[in-house]
Order: sequence, then structure tokens, then C-alpha cells
Amino acid sequence: MTPSDTDAAANDLLAFIDASPTPYHAVRESIRRLSAQGYRALDEREPWDLKPGDKVYVTRGDTSIAAFHLGTVPVDRAGFRLVGAHTDSPNLRLKPNASVSRSGFHQLGVEVYGGVLFSTWMDRDLSLAGRVVSARDGRLSRHLVDFRRPLLRIPNLAIHLNRSVNTDGLKLNAQEHLVPVLALERSGAVDLKAMLCAELARGGTQVEPADILGFDLCLYDLQPPTRSGASGEFLHSARLDNLASSHAGLSALLAMSGPREATCGVVLYDHEECGSVSAQGAASPFLKDLLERITLAHSDGRRDALHRAIHHSFLVSADMAHALHPNYASMHEPKHAPVLGGGPVIKSNVNQSYATDGETAAWFALCCREVGVTPQNFITRTDLGCGSTIGPISAGELGIRTVDVGNPMLSMHSIREMAAAADVAAMISVLRNVYVR
Repeated sequence: MTPSDTDAAANDLLAFIDASPTPYHAVRESIRRLSAQGYRALDEREPWDLKPGDKVYVTRGDTSIAAFHLGTVPVDRAGFRLVGAHTDSPNLRLKPNASVSRSGFHQLGVEVYGGVLFSTWMDRDLSLAGRVVSARDGRLSRHLVDFRRPLLRIPNLAIHLNRSVNTDGLKLNAQEHLVPVLALERSGAVDLKAMLCAELARGGTQVEPADILGFDLCLYDLQPPTRSGASGEFLHSARLDNLASSHAGLSALLAMSGPREATCGVVLYDHEECGSVSAQGAASPFLKDLLERITLAHSDGRRDALHRAIHHSFLVSADMAHALHPNYASMHEPKHAPVLGGGPVIKSNVNQSYATDGETAAWFALCCREVGVTPQNFITRTDLGCGSTIGPISAGELGIRTVDVGNPMLSMHSIREMAAAADVAAMISVLRNVYVR
């Protein structure tokens, strides 16, 4: 990989993240990229007509998407090559009855989604984006909205009123202290639905406040992704976990040229950060449903075709990995401490928080070797708990061989995370090889 390839991949990742402030927008951006490469939409409510070489995608719930490039050989003989990631990130989301008035301020009540690092959301220029659902003539319509301007802020308490904050730490109560400020009460009434209608109108969608019956709205940091370091080697952005892996899997699939024997696919789930239990999360039948339907259309038609296809298949669960932190080196397992810029990380846990075993780790390591990349390894310290991914869930649902991998990063679950530019192109290169070998 040349420096220009590395830079192009890193900059494209930052553009992908900037276009994806919420899972809804990440799916829309994925559709835009897939459509530009000739992928067509399939509707789960309709019969499918599929043939070898077809390039298709399916969405569920507006926040999960799967795309497939059908192989030339029936899947019961060639199997699937799959990359899985997730579109969601820890954040703050509006409550249904969000409007709050306190102490002369208009505020918006929020819920905590996933494992948010509370302190990083303080004193930030925050905006609001997501999905609005309206009703007209008895029919529901869904609309994406993104204010893309400073709208909200969660102010810190001055040190004069909290003298021990630097020695005892910042203690935040989610209900009391994470309520963002929207306006001053003296400026007049603030109607959230009217604001949503005005913002939708700027994009050409006309909706009346009384027509809005529901919404799924996320707060996000307006500071755009950027690069830093003496040579521009670092990436700083919201939602690197896990849009970086979503981007890598999608980019690898789109980089495929010409037909392949195996059917290749990427699945980007929602709700990983809160356990994956939803209609479109990794614990749902979303992927299994799609594999069954593809197998029905692209196999010998025997009842055991999917079972045989699964045992010809492989899944790479791609989710970001913890890099060695120079200021907290003691928190890492000494022999398994990946470094930024060191390449893809194979993640292991004997208690199955990750789905990796010796065979699947070796398979991924071979994919790395074939493209000139040396993988790193990660396990948590023996005296610490381990997070998990979609890997064990998908492996348990399907019985498919699975490896858990990810690029190294710092500040995981902060509002603004950190990774290395060089790792972006390296992971894409390895996942391309996963698809073609």
C-alpha cells in the first residue's frame, strides 16, 4: 500500500463518519455507496428473483443493512464469506416527552444509549439527528432529519462549586446532570415538533407538527472528524467504534472486481452497544433469514442446503479493539497490547466474549499474511472483565466459523475517539482477501 492509498482510505473513512451521525444515516450512506456500484434493493416482503453474479442489499428497521455479491458456484458448495459490524455507537437519545423546563432554561430529556463515557459529552457543541415518523391520511411516513448546527450543550459545573473534581473525579448522575440546554425560557416557548418540521422543510419535506407521532433522535458532536500528529498519522472522530469497521467491510465488498465462486456479503447491525436483542440486531433472525432466502435461490434446493452452506462459510466479526494506552499501560495484558498503526487485531477470550478460536485466528492470520499485513493480538487482563461483540451471537445463531477482529483505538466510547490512519487501508486490504480467497 502506497502512502496515497493509506491517505485516501483514511480520508474516505472520515467522510463516511461525517455523513453518518446516526445509524439511520449510516444505512443511508451505505445505500448510496452500494447503489453507485450497481447494487439493487430487495424487499423482505416480496419474492426474490436471484441469479449468480447479482449484487443486492436489504435493510431492516432503517438501521441495519446487509449486502451480497452472489457467487458463481451455488452456496451449498461454495458457502458465504461474510463480514459483520455494527452501525450504532454509545450516545444520548431523546426521551419521547423530551421537553423540560428548569431554572429558567428549556432543556431536552435524554436517555443513555450503550456504555457512554459521560464526562466527554460535557461542554460540547451538540446537534440532533435521526428519524421522524409522521402520519397523513392514515399512512405512516419515515423521514431522516439532521440539524447539522449547534443546538444543544451540557455545561460543566464550575470548579469553584466543585473544588475536589480534579482529585476525586467528576461524578455525574445521568438523570440530573446530562440534561442538555436548548434555550432560555425568557426567549419564549420552544416546540420540538415545530423545530423538526422546520428542519424537514429545509430539505423539501413538508410535515405539520400535529402529524409527527414518533421519533428516534440522537445527540451528536458537531466537531468534524480530523487528522492530527506530526505526520497526520492520527484520526480523531466520533463513532469510530464501530463505523470504522462498517466502512472497512463495506469498502472491501465494493472493491471486489469480477465474479467469485463464493457468495460474499457484509452485514451491519444496529443495537450492538445495548446487547443486540432487537428485530434487526445480531440476536435477531435478520442474517439467518437472508442466508436462507439466498440459499433457496442459489443452491441445489435440498432441505439441508443451508446447513451445508454454513459449513462452507466464514464470518469475520469486525469491531474496534483496545490499543495500548501510554498513560495507562498497566491496564493492558503485557503480551497482548496492540499499538496504534500496528495493523488489524485478532481478539480472543476463552469464555467466548469473542468467538475466535485457534483455527479461526489462523485463518484470519493467513488472510493477513497473503496481503503483507502482520496481525496483532488482544486479550484483556485476567483480572478484568471482557466486552463482547456480534461475533459470539452470530456464531451461536448460525453455527458459522467466526473470528473477532478490529483495528486498535484509544478513547473507546468517548464522544471523540482516536485511531491510526495507517490501519484503515490495512484492514480493508485484509477483508478484501477474506472475500476472494
